[in-house]
Amino acid sequence: MELQTWIWLLVGLSFALYIAIAIWSRAGDTKEFYIAGRGVPPIANGMATAADWMSAASFISMAGIISFIGYDGSVYLMGWTGGYVLLALLLAPYLRKFGKFTVPDFIGERYYSSTARLVAVFCALIVSFTYVAGQMRGVGVVFSRYLEVDINTGVFIGMAIVLFYAVLGGMKGITYTQVAQYCVLIFAFLIPAIFISFLSTGWVIPQIGFGSSDQNGIYLLDKLNSLHKELGFSNYTSGTKSMLDMLLITLALMVGTAGLPHVIVRFFTVKKVSDARKSAGWALLFIAILYTTAPAIAVFARINLIETTNNKTYSNMPTWFKKWEETGLIEFTDKNNDQIIQYSADNTKNELIIDRDIMVLANPEIAQLPNWVIALLAAGALAAALSTAAGLLLVISSSISHDLIKGIIYPKVNEKQELVAARISSFVAVMLAGYFGINPPGFVAATVALAFGLAAASFFPAIVMGIFSLKMNKEGAVCGMIAGMSLMLVYMLKFKFGWFGGGSSSQWWFGISPEGFGSIAMLFNFLISILVSKFTKKVPEEVQKLVLEIRKP
Repeated sequence: MELQTWIWLLVGLSFALYIAIAIWSRAGDTKEFYIAGRGVPPIANGMATAADWMSAASFISMAGIISFIGYDGSVYLMGWTGGYVLLALLLAPYLRKFGKFTVPDFIGERYYSSTARLVAVFCALIVSFTYVAGQMRGVGVVFSRYLEVDINTGVFIGMAIVLFYAVLGGMKGITYTQVAQYCVLIFAFLIPAIFISFLSTGWVIPQIGFGSSDQNGIYLLDKLNSLHKELGFSNYTSGTKSMLDMLLITLALMVGTAGLPHVIVRFFTVKKVSDARKSAGWALLFIAILYTTAPAIAVFARINLIETTNNKTYSNMPTWFKKWEETGLIEFTDKNNDQIIQYSADNTKNELIIDRDIMVLANPEIAQLPNWVIALLAAGALAAALSTAAGLLLVISSSISHDLIKGIIYPKVNEKQELVAARISSFVAVMLAGYFGINPPGFVAATVALAFGLAAASFFPAIVMGIFSLKMNKEGAVCGMIAGMSLMLVYMLKFKFGWFGGGSSSQWWFGISPEGFGSIAMLFNFLISILVSKFTKKVPEEVQKLVLEIRKP
């Protein structure tokens, strides 16, 4: 069959499956809408958590960014995976035992304050909208190439699909849809990698293949280092970032993972406290399958791209190049009018501009794999982006309907009214997410990395101290969250968007990137929280007893 037929077939079947699951598992009350009725088995919850977690950034962008920056990209592997260890040990079981619906719910109750809840709602909305922008952008990138529509149209189609099963099914529908999406995305990610690994090295296991030699006996990493040297790029297996920035980015991604509302809420959906730990363990296993494969795909994609484009005649380029060129995600500018593509680290000579987000998606086409493999990858990429977008939109809707409306504005709202408010909030959230998807602040992985910094700066200290400190009071927590979030937002807006006279990386404070600055803002949050709590009223006795109770095994 033709490629386009395969794409429509596999993407259509996967979408039909998601919609069918949403109809079957539609939510009938707020408990099902917010936490899936607390009846999700640990292995299913682990799979859903992995799908919720492995977003467009993990599926599309992570291998793409590693393929361009090499060693420096390892921060994403270490930070995002390590965050789940923190979640399993520090947060998941305690939050499940606390028994609330959302992160702002926990903060409002633990810090006995509507103000704390309101600040937490604000932080949840900022983090979630920053994160969801990357997901909708990822949806647009995939649709623009494979369904041959422009990126904006792709975003609108993705909005419609997410809106259907997020609004209808709530957490219950999203959970079981995400189980299906995990199966789709992991097969879609692994199969092209297995094909290319076998064709390049003779190994069917990509993790072994990318550390092996090709048919000419040259180790792939040595080959890639040699290609980089020829083109003027830095050594692929050596880092260019400072050790301090590497450490801070990794830490920000780890604690940001442990503070992300859409990830934490997944552990509220299981029956027992012990199931929360088991879910985190299963999720880590399911995530590791993709995360250990990504560096292999990065190497395969980078070598294939360089060898099939550099010093090649533009008119003889294969179909895949022209197709991606139509999306605007790869551009050739013939600076010397010789019709030969020159790819170089020197911007005065370089004639090829490549969007990092296409590396994973274009890789099977570059390697001339069968059409069904390319179509499967398209379905997997959409599953990754849509699964996370749905989880984020649920956090946004629950923050508004449960935490803001029921928790603060109108506590007397009945369950039916709250469910209606949740669904209306989901609709508004999808509209805003679509706007951010059309006007994103950077490529997918960079946008998502900022969300982790915001989560690290705001939620992580408040949650950790809420569980493990009897002395942390409402004044300390509120001031810490406001201080951490404000500092991170100022730094992000200054150096990512050029506000407040922001400039290039040479002006970063102490050489710390915006992606790594979340760690500094988190430490600032801790410092302000502790200082303020020392000079304000003690935590009430009943709240101290509550904290001691949730810490009991």
